[in-house]
Amino acid sequence: MNRVKLISEIVAFHREEDGPTSVEYAIMLAMILGVCILSIQVLSDKTRDSFDQSAAAIDAAL
Repeated sequence: MNRVKLISEIVAFHREEDGPTSVEYAIMLAMILGVCILSIQVLSDKTRDSFDQSAAAIDAAL
């Protein structure tokens, strides 16, 4: 491969927008997954607390 063709291919590669777009989608996906995991964790803690309070109320009533 001659130098001119190599340089033109490198320039064409840098002009393509597929690479940065893929990175942006990967970052966005990671952020969405992070929010989902955090939400599930918070909701599970709140649900456990609610069930514990319900169980304590039932025990106190009996």
